[in-house]
Amino acid sequence: MYRLEPELFNLNYTLDCGQVFRWEKEGDWWTGVVGNNVIRLSQEKESGQLLIDSELPPEFFSRYLRFDDDLSSIYVSINRDLLIDRAINKYKGLRLIRQDPWECLISYMLATASSIPTIQKRICLLSQFLGQELEDGYFSFPDPETLANADLSLLDRCKLGFRADRIKTAAEEVCSGELDFDALFRLEYKYARERLMRLRGIGEKVADCVLLFAFEKMESFPVDTHVRQIIQHYHIDDSYFETCSNLSCMGDWGREYFGHYCGYAQEYLYYQKRIEGFVSLY
Repeated sequence: MYRLEPELFNLNYTLDCGQVFRWEKEGDWWTGVVGNNVIRLSQEKESGQLLIDSELPPEFFSRYLRFDDDLSSIYVSINRDLLIDRAINKYKGLRLIRQDPWECLISYMLATASSIPTIQKRICLLSQFLGQELEDGYFSFPDPETLANADLSLLDRCKLGFRADRIKTAAEEVCSGELDFDALFRLEYKYARERLMRLRGIGEKVADCVLLFAFEKMESFPVDTHVRQIIQHYHIDDSYFETCSNLSCMGDWGREYFGHYCGYAQEYLYYQKRIEGFVSLY
């Protein structure tokens, strides 16, 4: 076990905000599976020090938890109104996580029209049936080859519904090289999104989530039910929506309104809405 002293970091907000699905909290400790590693993290309230129970080096956590993001500068760039200002001050220290592209892709394909507990259950079952046991009760996420070769009858036992065939097809494309993660990193945001949306089962929201959390596309602005409701409640009178008010336009609005780091703004607004509902600004 060792300690890190990150600046502007809140572990609870970062792991609880809904961006990752394989972390669970018991007492003061979070336990999660990342790659082939079971990791336990805690944060001291007074000092802010991060306690790490893992054999992985400090560099891994600095990258995974995006300690290289200049959060203070990001706050300045996205702080456009009272609503985001409130979210920033209430949930200060929430950082995006650099997720594994493969696991992130499949996780968000499993997330369509589902609650967070349901998503977590699906991923848990998929890992139990097709992953490798790392320690008692904890399993790795299945690799593309394993998922591509899995029988649909086995996937049905994971309670995936119509998503089973879709994630199997995605796995086949990754295995064949037709879906090239390295190329997605290199592509500009709009072209990377177009490529992801060629996969059956991936619309704009899922594509934006995957690009934001796994492919460094900070200009992604996922619009789910919570974000749509936020925009309709607080911003629908913006002149931007005089001619267009669909979800695609809302995403474009977010990119224009908040700028390059609109993905951070989205996560703060989403978390605030999920935890508190509609908040009063006066």
